[in-house]
Amino acid sequence: METLVFEQELKERTRLAEEVLKKYLPAEGGPQGRLTEAMNYSLLAGGKRLRPVLMRETYEMCGGQEEDPALEAFMAAIEMIHTYSLVHDDLPAMDNDCYRRGKKTTWYVYGDAMGILAGDGLLNYAFETAAGALTRCCQGEGIPEGERMAGLKRISEAFSVLARKAGIYGMIGGQAVDIMDSENQTAVAENGNQAPEDKGGEPQELERLLFIHEHKTAALIQAAMMIGAILAGAAPQKVREIEKCAYNIGIAFQIQDDVLDVVGNSQELGKSIGSDAQNNKRTYVALMGLDRAKADVEALSQEAVDILDGFQGRHEFLKQLILALIHRTH
Repeated sequence: METLVFEQELKERTRLAEEVLKKYLPAEGGPQGRLTEAMNYSLLAGGKRLRPVLMRETYEMCGGQEEDPALEAFMAAIEMIHTYSLVHDDLPAMDNDCYRRGKKTTWYVYGDAMGILAGDGLLNYAFETAAGALTRCCQGEGIPEGERMAGLKRISEAFSVLARKAGIYGMIGGQAVDIMDSENQTAVAENGNQAPEDKGGEPQELERLLFIHEHKTAALIQAAMMIGAILAGAAPQKVREIEKCAYNIGIAFQIQDDVLDVVGNSQELGKSIGSDAQNNKRTYVALMGLDRAKADVEALSQEAVDILDGFQGRHEFLKQLILALIHRTH
């Protein structure tokens, strides 16, 4: 697919994802109106809508039918979860960021207390939105009983994946470990002491770093693509293959982020080159070296592409999207 054609198709798919999200925005007004206003401010502050796009593309690759209301509900839900994680990341207690994508962050506009509640509201509303797909399936008129039960099974499986990948065994767990590591690195730097050595040395450090990348970043990508496959009726083995593909995407994305911190362009990245090293942050490049990091990005991305090529459904755009994501320069 030519670059210009791909960029046009990506723009259109992003627009469609944006339209889906707008269908599910919480209504503003009432005594809690400031809260829903803050939630909608967060949701409409921009973004690539990558996860809902990945979900829809995987769904279509696996043979899903168009205009599936369950798919749209989960597309909106996963973007709400992603957005809530950013709202909380920006809080003073976390990254203390006042701007994201050139706009004031939610807590900076509405206050840190309302920022916390806006994130909480988005997380809960995400599951309310996904649960609505179950309700609609139960109430569907004129649907044969066997077909309805199959639909309920797919939706419940998708719901379970969303909950696990977003929770303590997924994104939140990865964020927690990342915070603990950052606190430890800061304490070491401030005290001028050496960090305690892990029994097993570098391999154990690498294992911990990959744990963070897998859970903090890859988990929601896995959720998006797995849910797309599940709702399309893919066999369990195919869903597991998608989970592995999405793992590779998330890990390669984060390794590339570490590479760009060493060799990237500061104007394109929007941050100073070498900031990870200055902040005493453990990175894949620091542990494995630049050449090994680059090689692993290539290996992971190739394996992800090979997995996709094992599917018969149309996936040319999905494949190019994944490669563009992994091999980005900013």
